[in-house]
This record gives sequence, structure tokens and C-alpha cells, in this order.
Amino acid sequence: MSYLNLFVIVPLLTVLAILFTKGKKNAKVISAVGMSIQLILGIALIFMYLAERKVNPAPMLFTQDNLWYQSLNIHYFIGVDAISVSMICLTCIVIFAGVFASWQVDYLPREFFISLITLSSGVFGFFISLDLFTMFLFYEIAVIPMYILIGIWGSGPREYSAMKLTLMLMSGSALILVGLVGLYFNSAPNGGAYTFNVLEIAKVHIPIEMQRFLFPFLFMGFGVLGALFPFHTWSPDGHASAPTAVSMLHAGVLMKLGGYGAFRVAMVLLPEAATQLGWIFIILTTISVIYGAFGAVVQKDLKYINAYSSVSHCGMVLLAVLMLNKTAFNGAVLQMISHGIMCALFFALIGMIYGRTHTRMIDEMGGIMKVMPFLSVCYVLGGLASLGLPGFSGFVAEMNIFVGAFQNPGTFYRVCTLISCASIVITAVYILRVIGIMLLGQVKHEEHNHLTDAHWYERISAGTLVATLLIIGLVPLWLSNMIGNSLVPIAQKFLAVIH
Repeated sequence: MSYLNLFVIVPLLTVLAILFTKGKKNAKVISAVGMSIQLILGIALIFMYLAERKVNPAPMLFTQDNLWYQSLNIHYFIGVDAISVSMICLTCIVIFAGVFASWQVDYLPREFFISLITLSSGVFGFFISLDLFTMFLFYEIAVIPMYILIGIWGSGPREYSAMKLTLMLMSGSALILVGLVGLYFNSAPNGGAYTFNVLEIAKVHIPIEMQRFLFPFLFMGFGVLGALFPFHTWSPDGHASAPTAVSMLHAGVLMKLGGYGAFRVAMVLLPEAATQLGWIFIILTTISVIYGAFGAVVQKDLKYINAYSSVSHCGMVLLAVLMLNKTAFNGAVLQMISHGIMCALFFALIGMIYGRTHTRMIDEMGGIMKVMPFLSVCYVLGGLASLGLPGFSGFVAEMNIFVGAFQNPGTFYRVCTLISCASIVITAVYILRVIGIMLLGQVKHEEHNHLTDAHWYERISAGTLVATLLIIGLVPLWLSNMIGNSLVPIAQKFLAVIH
């Protein structure tokens, strides 16, 4: 049995353990233990992958292939490269921090943690899948619990937000399904068996007319989850109404399924269409980057600020994968990791601050730094990572994206790159504005002078995320090189298509 199976089995065993336990505290403890084990497994996977990669040149490691449904040639086929390993570890960190950030959930805690951890099992399964049908199955497992989590444990117009999010993401799923079926029926042009195997489809030359037809379905389908303009409108409302851990997992991990799927499926399996039609989506992603940044500037609700910021940063991921070179691809993966951590940190801190002040409006808060120094410092550090300050993960990711994007010699590519670069300045505006008003401004309400700082479980959650931002920012080379090695054959494939 492949080691990778543990990333699906451990969450499911955790869910079963919660089902057979009694008491609110026991559900939280079991969730914390289960996700701590998952985090250890994720860290161990990095070392195992690096050791195995030295002796095994195969494109995917730790593979396992079992026939699942013979008549359609569907397999339970799993394996990882450095990109998948990075996404798995990102998910391990965010779900671990999310459990501790949810320690104060008192309404139906067993059901809450069951839904949250079930969602995470779908994410893990998606990242390890090398069979498109299995990948789509896990994709649905990851998306569907969002409706329950927001609709029951959310705030504000939660029913509206949950329904809007679900309908938008299900629409994206329908587009993806059309694309996957198209790939399946074009996977055996010489009369062989049809397959959903990603590695086998990548070896097949799909007719260019069919590539042009399928590429928009797949890229837009995954792009909906990646907040691609104009299909992003579910994201701010969904984030604003979601409970803290759900916002963390949704923005930190679930949106990365969009970028990962657009790259792994749409781009890699349909390379000629990507080179011919990519310019259309470059325009849309450039709009996402700038629109999201400007949208964050005018917001006053902390969750909406972070939600629009996510639209901008996820737009950078999709922009980078469309630039068709190794540097930009590397930046896209690093940006998924960096944004996942810092966005989870922001939503965790917003939930912790809201739990004390009972408001998310920055104009109603001030002087938070004085009464909540730990939470405030964490917010500042997250903000510095978001605006791309050297020494933080955001700088490493954005430098790779913009340098890689600017390597394209065409005027069109460089203009879009320069427009996207302007988002760095806009990001600094809304980050420094929030810090100036909320953390360093005048106290607006006398009762805020008596608020308490972070509890132990909140320190574990925020501290884990801050430490990850700093580790990636200060020592990025090992991660960049690990990812870059897996990107070499993909970049060479696109180079051959272009020339």
C-alpha cells in the first residue's frame, strides 16, 4: 500500500472516532490529535520524497494503481511529484491550524469537525489522484461540505452565501466534467482502451480542434474555484459568511484546487490550445489581479478585505501558469503555498479579533496593538507577507511570477505583467490602512481597553502559520528547487509546442 493512502485514511479514521465519542471536548481533542498526526505525515512526506527522488527519476513517486471500475477503465491511481507534495503539506498545515482556531465552537462541535475534516480528506485525495475520474470524485467531496459548514455555522446572510457558493462551484464542476469526458474519449486515438490516466493522456496528441474545444471548459471550470474574473463573485460573500476555520481552509486550500487543476489538467494535457487561447485568459487573470486589489481597498469589513485580496492573489496564480515558462510555473506553485498560509492566518486572526470585539469593521476598532500584542504582531507579519516584503514567502512567490511573466518577449505579455505588478502597490495601501486604523489608531470604544490577548490554542494556530511564512521566506531555496525539478519536463513540453 502506498504511503499516500494515509492522507485519506487518517481523516476518515478521525471522523469515525468523532462519531463514536461523546462530549464537546472529546470531539475537539480527537480532531486535534488526528490533524496533528496528519501534519507529521506531511512533514515526513517531504523528507521521503527528497530521498526517493535522488534514486528514482519517475515523474510520479509512491504510486499505486488499482482497477476500480473495469467497463470504463477507471482506476484508483495515486502518486505525487513535488507540486503535489507541496499542496499536501499546505493542506496539513492549514487544517491543523484550523482545528485549533475552532476550539471555541460550541454549537454542534462534533458535526462541525466531522464536516471540516471530511472536506480536508477530499482535498488530500484530489492532490494525490492521477486518474481524472478519481480526482473529480475527491473534488466533489471537497466542495459539497462547504454548503453545510457555511449554512449552519456561518454568520450574516449565511444561507444566501452558502447557496451562491454552491451553485457557482457546481457550475464550475459541470464545465470540468464536460472537459474530462472529452479527454476520456480522445485518450485512445488509435483504437486502444479509453483512459482517465493523467500520465497516459499526456502522451497522446489530441487533435488541435478538440483541444480548442475542451480547453475553455477545463480552464474556466477550475478557474471558477480559483476566483477567475468574472466568476469570482461567490468568493467574497462565501468568505464573509463562513466560520473561521472554514474561511481558512476555503481560501487557504480549496481555492488552490482551482489553480492546481487548471495547471495539471487544462494546461498540461492540452498544451497547444493553452498556447493559442491563453491570451484570452491572461486578460481575465490580469483583471482579477487588479480588480481584487482595488476591491480590497474600498472595503471596511476585515473579511471582505481579505476575500478581495484572495481574488487578486489567486489571479496571480492563474496568470503565472499561462505564461508557459519554468520560472512563472515555479512562482505559481510558490504563490499557492504562500497565499494559502497567509490567507489562513488572516482569517484565523480576524475570527479571533471578532470573537473579542464583536465587529469586523475597521472603523469601529482602534488601538488593538496595545491590548492584543500577540494577535496584532501576527497580523502585521501576515500583512508584510501579503504585500511582498523581502524575507517573507510572498516576496519569493511574486518575484518568480513577475520575472517569469516578463520573460515572454511579446508586448502583450509584458503590458499585462506591468499592470499586474501595480497590484503590489495597491496591496500595500489596504494592508497599511488596516494596520494604521485597527492596530495603531485611537481606541473607539472604552470596553476594547479591557480585551484579552490570544489563548493557548489560538497561539498554536497563529504561531504555526507565521512560522511557516518565515521559513519559506528566509530559506526558500530548498522548496523552490524541489518544485523546479518537477516543472522541468512540463516547461520543456511547452517550449517544444511554442517552437
